Amino acid sequence: MNRRPDPRLAGFDAVLFDLDGVLTPTAEVHMHAWQTMFDELFAAWSISPPYTDDDYYTYVDGKKRYDGVAGLLRSRDVEVPWGTPMDDPSESTVCGIGNRKNDVFMRVLARDGIAPYDGSLALMAALEATQMPVAVVSSSKNARPVLDAAGIRDRFRVVVDGVVAEERHLPSKPAPDVFLEGARELGVVPARTVVIEDALAGVEAGVAGGFGLVIGVDRGAGHEALLAAGADLIVTDLIDLVENAE
Repeated sequence: MNRRPDPRLAGFDAVLFDLDGVLTPTAEVHMHAWQTMFDELFAAWSISPPYTDDDYYTYVDGKKRYDGVAGLLRSRDVEVPWGTPMDDPSESTVCGIGNRKNDVFMRVLARDGIAPYDGSLALMAALEATQMPVAVVSSSKNARPVLDAAGIRDRFRVVVDGVVAEERHLPSKPAPDVFLEGARELGVVPARTVVIEDALAGVEAGVAGGFGLVIGVDRGAGHEALLAAGADLIVTDLIDLVENAE
């Protein structure tokens, strides 16, 4: 049965997808990695109150790794040197702590692999059938390994990830710069471009960038919270953005 994109996507020139939690369930792996790393760090440093899922959504979700570390520690009145991205994971710097979390994430990804959401595959296929340009815009430095592991890397000519953001000095979401860069690379204007995000910071970035349609995917952030962040439309899965052709 042929499928086509939901009519609400009609009239737009491109779609920018976040990755973790939108195309692949890697948000769950990230959550587990952050929880494991911060639980160990808080115990070693006697930091309280304990790290929670609310901390993930408030300080970490959708943001660049080191910004997430710094924001979370600051919320507990803990300041450490920033360091450099080359810091060993054992070092007590923002970068060292962020690299520690990344080690956990990569171990889980290598061990368990990852598969795209079925609904995301369906929407990608529907968009491909209409030749709609698409890109991945992710804060993660692991976006390309995740896309490779999920077998969908070749679907995206443009990938703006944490590596690109660092190279081009683009600030973290909720600043709109990474989405604006994705639109620029596709050759489209924000007002005629769709952003699909599951993170509050990502939704805020899409709104701040003046994108024509900002869709929130509720994978745990909460319907009301996504609306409050400025999402124009909320779905629970990207299959909700696909309709069957007669």
